[in-house]
Amino acid sequence: MHRVGYVLAPGFQVMALATQTVFEFANRAAQQDFYVLENYAESGGEVRSSLGLSVGARALHARCVAQTWIVAGVNDPVAVPATAAVLHFLRRAGPRARRVAGICTGAFVLAQAGLLDGRRATTHWAFAQDLRRLHPEVRVDDDRIHVVDGPVWTSAGMTAGLDLALAMVEQDLGPEVARSVAHKLVMHQRRSGGQSQHSELLALAPTSDRVQKALQYARQHLGQDLSVQALAEAVHLSPRQFSRVFTQETGTSPAKAVEGLRLEAARLLIEQGRQPLETIARDTGFRDRRHMREAFVRGFGTTPQAVRRDARPPRTDRAGR
Repeated sequence: MHRVGYVLAPGFQVMALATQTVFEFANRAAQQDFYVLENYAESGGEVRSSLGLSVGARALHARCVAQTWIVAGVNDPVAVPATAAVLHFLRRAGPRARRVAGICTGAFVLAQAGLLDGRRATTHWAFAQDLRRLHPEVRVDDDRIHVVDGPVWTSAGMTAGLDLALAMVEQDLGPEVARSVAHKLVMHQRRSGGQSQHSELLALAPTSDRVQKALQYARQHLGQDLSVQALAEAVHLSPRQFSRVFTQETGTSPAKAVEGLRLEAARLLIEQGRQPLETIARDTGFRDRRHMREAFVRGFGTTPQAVRRDARPPRTDRAGR
């Protein structure tokens, strides 16, 4: 049996509770009540979320025990820091647990408790600079879905908490159970911790159907010719007209956007599998492995080999301790 304790504060993000479904379905997939979940708050009782939903919680005290403590975030961690009582509890309970985690801006609470000192951590991209400014002792990695540094786990914002919880299930019960849970939750993909918070298509934000169609075409044919001529033909525009409309709507050139899509796809393949880098480079439209490496350094400031190394899960036992 593995006890998971959620630490909630008034105004907690209700999305944090969605991660509890991951553990619920892990129990079903494992056909045992491996996880037992409890909500906790400083004084216990009803705790009101940022949305206004109230949930019941047990009071935090020295005798509370869990193998995993998960701290939910709030909408503005700078304006609403954790209370002294909660920080005192985490300083005592965190080192005794198997792991302690912060979902989204929950990383701020772990930092305030000193549990992130000298460690790598991530948080919602919108608050990464605040975390870095307020806690310079934390090595903030603001472009990761989640980060595991020893027994301390942190996730990016909102839905990234689901990926963090799923990674915990994989560590505890193995990849087959984690895949089963992801399938049952209709998760489009299982994002590894090293994956970027950034979405290339979301960042481009085209407004017209034709530019959107061109980007979708590019994403589905990354290994093929994606010159301006090819993209323009796919959406029935002249190359000159297509380039003008594309740049006007996205703020970047078609070539730069295509490289971004290829980088995003290559990074995902590197993180999720063990295909040779030469194969990934070819399948995502780079000339060769060297060309892909140059694009990675230019786009991400790191190499494909480093991305693969960082995406490997931590090697621990599955005993549930």
